[in-house]
Amino acid sequence: AEVESDILRRVRTLLRELDGHHPACQCDRGMLRWTLHKKIDQNPSNSSILVRILVKELERAERGDFRHYIIPLLHTLMYTLIKAPCISDELCSRVYDFCKKLLTLPKPFCTIGLDYAVRLKMERTAPGMLYQRMVISEQSLKSDPYPYQEKIFIFADPELLSKAICNALVTDTEAAQVSQSPRACMCYVIIHAMQAALGEGCDVSGLKRSLQDMPMSDVEHWFRQVVAAVECAGNEASADRGQHAARLEKIYCAVLSSLQAGDAPLGGMQGTPLPNPSISFHLWTEDDQLWKELVLFIRPLSQSCEPYCLSQDLDNFEIQDIISDCECCEQTRFSVLSTDSGIERDLPAAAEEPFAPCSTETEQSRLQRKGGIKKKPSPLESMAFLQAGCNGPGAKPPAKPQRRPGIPPEPAAPLQRLHTARIVLLGDDRILGRLAQAYHSLRKRETRRVFLTPRLNLQFYYIPVVTGQPNTLAVADHAATGHEELCEVAGYLGRADPWYESNINTLCHMIPKLATMPSSPSKHLVTDLFITDVIAYYVRMGIQPVCFQVYAVKIFFNDPAQEPAEDVFLTELRTQVQESISHRELSMTKKKTTLDGPGIDLTVTYRKVVMSDRAKELAMSLRSTGLVMKAIPADEAEDLVCLNVNITEIVRINNLSGRSFSAVANRLKTRNIKIRSTEQRPFTVCLDKDSRRAYRNVISVEVSPCLEPSYCLQKTRTMKFSLHETEDVGLVKYMPKSLLLPINTFAGIIQ
Repeated sequence: AEVESDILRRVRTLLRELDGHHPACQCDRGMLRWTLHKKIDQNPSNSSILVRILVKELERAERGDFRHYIIPLLHTLMYTLIKAPCISDELCSRVYDFCKKLLTLPKPFCTIGLDYAVRLKMERTAPGMLYQRMVISEQSLKSDPYPYQEKIFIFADPELLSKAICNALVTDTEAAQVSQSPRACMCYVIIHAMQAALGEGCDVSGLKRSLQDMPMSDVEHWFRQVVAAVECAGNEASADRGQHAARLEKIYCAVLSSLQAGDAPLGGMQGTPLPNPSISFHLWTEDDQLWKELVLFIRPLSQSCEPYCLSQDLDNFEIQDIISDCECCEQTRFSVLSTDSGIERDLPAAAEEPFAPCSTETEQSRLQRKGGIKKKPSPLESMAFLQAGCNGPGAKPPAKPQRRPGIPPEPAAPLQRLHTARIVLLGDDRILGRLAQAYHSLRKRETRRVFLTPRLNLQFYYIPVVTGQPNTLAVADHAATGHEELCEVAGYLGRADPWYESNINTLCHMIPKLATMPSSPSKHLVTDLFITDVIAYYVRMGIQPVCFQVYAVKIFFNDPAQEPAEDVFLTELRTQVQESISHRELSMTKKKTTLDGPGIDLTVTYRKVVMSDRAKELAMSLRSTGLVMKAIPADEAEDLVCLNVNITEIVRINNLSGRSFSAVANRLKTRNIKIRSTEQRPFTVCLDKDSRRAYRNVISVEVSPCLEPSYCLQKTRTMKFSLHETEDVGLVKYMPKSLLLPINTFAGIIQ
C-alpha cells in the first residue's frame, strides 16, 4: 500500500505539471517522468502497480474530459509496459479496450489509439514482442523474421553550441554504447521473452548463468529460436497466448540443464535492462553531411568493398545536377548503370548458339577508348557504390550482366524500408534552417536519382539548446526576448504538445548546465543517465509529426551581371536597408532621407490570404526601413502555411513646426510575396536568423511555398503532353505539392 501510494503521488504530480503547476524546485522540471521510470527500473516488480494506476488515471481523464492528460499518460503507460518483465493479460486487455475507445475521438487521439491498439493486440498474443522488436531494430541485430534496423543521428552545429556542450554530448553518447555488445543484447531478448511468457515460473538467475557459460554460436542459435517463436505467434491471426507460452517453455527447458531446471530456486520477477539505442554524434560541418551519413547507414563502406574495389573497370559516375525543363531540379540527368553496350556482337556466347572465335587483335581493333579526363569523385557518389547498396535485404535482386534480346526481364522484387534513420537536431532555429536546406537538397537529389527514399524511413526530432542561464529576475528583458526569438519552433511545438513542453523544452537550459558542471561522480550519474535516457524516450515515443512549410526565396542583385540566388528558409526572412558605400551614394541618400525620411522606397506585390482561400492579388508602394516575414505562427491554432509579414513603414507628417516622420507597423498575411526596391538602392536579406546566410546588394526578393521536387518533375512531364492544361491532371493530382519538413513530437498538434 505504501509503494502504491508513493507511485500514485508521483503520477498526480506529473499531471499537475501539465496544468502549469510546476514543482517548487525548478531543477525538477522535466525530470518527473524520468524519475518515475527510474524508480520502476530499480524494482521491476512494481511495473504492474504503475500500469494499473495509469489505466485508472486514463479512465478518470476520459470521464472528466481532461483530454490533455490522455496522451502523456498513454505514452508513460506504454513505455512501462514495454520494459516490464511480465504484465497480466487482464491488465493488457484493459489498456487495449481503452485504446479502442480513443478511435471515436479526433486526431491525434484516434491516431495514437489505433497505433497502440495494434501493438497491444500483438503483445497480448506474444508477450515480450514489443521489447524484442525494439532491441533488434535499435541494435541492428541480424534477424530474418524481423530484419529492421534503426539508428539515431545527433547533429549539432559547432558554431552555435559551445565546445563544452559538444564534448559532453560526445562523451555521453559514447559512454551509452560501451556495455552494449551484440551478445548481451541477444541475452536480454531471450531472458525478457522467457519471463514475459512464463511469468514467475521462469528461473531468471539460472537462465542468465546458462547463457553466460555458452559459446557465442549457441547464444545466436537460441536467440534465433526465440525470435522466430515470438514473431510467429505475433503474426498468426489464430495464435493463442497459451500455445506461445508452451512453445517458449520448450526452448527454456532446452537452454537450461535438467539439474538447473529442476532444482534451482525461483528468484521472482527480475527486470531486464532496455539497452540504449545506437546513437552517433555528428558536428555538422559540411552541407551534404546529412546525405552522406544516411547513405553510409544503408550501405556501409565496409560492406561494399573499399573505394578501390567499387568497380575498377567502370568509369566513376559523379552525381550530376541536370534535369532539363524542370525549374525546381535544374540541371539534372538521370543516370542508369548498364553493362549492355547495345551491340549484338558483344553478347556472350551461349551454348546453344556458339559464335565463331575471333582473335584478340581483331577484337581490340573494333572498339578503342579515346583518352579523356578521369575524375575521382567520392566513393559515395559513384553509381557502383549506390547500386551495390541495392543488394542488401529488402532490395532488388542484382541485375544480370547480360540478357538475351527479345526475352522480357524478370520483375524486380518490391523494395522495403528496412532502415529507419532518426535525426535529432540540437540547437535553436538556425540549425533547423540548415536542416530545411539539407532536406530540400536531399529531396532534389532523390528526384534526380532515387536511392534513399524506397529504402529509408526518415524521422526528424528537435531538442532546443541555447547557451546561457534560464530566465530569472537578474536576466535582462532583451536577453529573454532573444531566447524566445531563437526558439520559435520549440515554443510552437511546446504550445501544441504539452508533453513535448514538459520533457523536451526543459532541456533547453539543462543540457548546457549539465555540460558545464564540474566533473564529479554525481555529475556522471546524472548526465550519463538523464540526457541519453530522455533522447531515447523522445525518439521511441515521439511518433506524431508536425509538418512545417518550407519557403523558397529567389534573390535578385543590383548588379545585372550577377545571377539570381535561390535558397529556402523555415522560420524567418528579414530585410534591412543596406548602408551606402560610395561617397556619391552617401550624399544622395542623405538628400533623400531629408526629403522623404529614412529607409527606401519599396513595391510590395502579394497574394492576400482570405477565409475563402481565393487568390486576391494586391500591390502597394511604401517607404520602409525593413521588414520581417515570420513562418511560425504565434498561436498553434493558426495556419502553418502562412507568412506573417511585418513591414516598418515610414510615414511623412506635415505640420506647422515642419516636416516629421513616424514609423508605422504594417502587417499582412500571405503565402506569395514580391518585394522590389524602386530607387535601385540595395538592401540585405538574412534567412532563418543566421548571419552566415545573409545576402547583400539585394534589389528584389520573391517568396513562395517551396514545391516538392518530385511534384515539379512530374508536372513538367505532364505539361509536355498536354500543353494547354493548367490544372493538375493524372498522377500529379495525387502527389504532395508543397515541401513540408516533419518534426516529430509526442502528440502532434492537439486542438
